[in-house]
Amino acid sequence: MSGCKKNGLPEQEGWERRTVATEPRLSELVEAYREAGFEVRLEEFKKICADSLYPCTSCIDADEDPSRFKIIYTKKC
Repeated sequence: MSGCKKNGLPEQEGWERRTVATEPRLSELVEAYREAGFEVRLEEFKKICADSLYPCTSCIDADEDPSRFKIIYTKKC
């Protein structure tokens, strides 16, 4: 899935961007959101995703495996 295309942003489909996470916290957050009654969608964090919510991506850029960072989106079921 590619969440940062010009067309078809998850936000345009009713999804709310929550945070960026990696394991093990990623799985914990996904489980917590599901238990709270949300659908969960994960997208790869791509440099083009950097915006006012994530103005600095230096930690991700410097990571050995930046693909492990995921954006968590939720939508009420």
